Amino acid sequence: MNLLSDDDFLRVIQNTPLVSIDFIIQNSSGEFLLGKRLNKPAKNFWFVPGGRIRKNEKIEDAFLRLTFDELKTPLEFNGAALRGVYQHHYEDSYASDKISTHYVVLAYDVNEDVNLERLPLEQHNSYKWFDINELMKSDDVHLYTKNYFQNR
Repeated sequence: MNLLSDDDFLRVIQNTPLVSIDFIIQNSSGEFLLGKRLNKPAKNFWFVPGGRIRKNEKIEDAFLRLTFDELKTPLEFNGAALRGVYQHHYEDSYASDKISTHYVVLAYDVNEDVNLERLPLEQHNSYKWFDINELMKSDDVHLYTKNYFQNR
């Protein structure tokens, strides 16, 4: 699969929405996994793991790739439930404060007891299990993450 150059990808971000998958991961204690983001957009906020779907990549294949990349645990698509389709609009992008980012997000519920010590420190610099009350009250949890838990 060919990946775009940085310049081409920035033009895509500037002119089109991106399609991504977010994982709402719940452990057997009823807590939800969040990572503290290292990169823009949403830098320094607690956010659910996830990532972009690539051109010509099946959703099922993206799900498997992203769970491995984000969790170091490849999870099968058929074990997840679609929570819904969401939109995320940011005034910045990973490369520029002057280029906005628009995501169309497929959010999936996943039940998995992920080992925090095995998680990669690439997109997030730390991870934590949050109970729903703590998650909703925290100013450090991004609004788009909180939106997944509204009316639940």
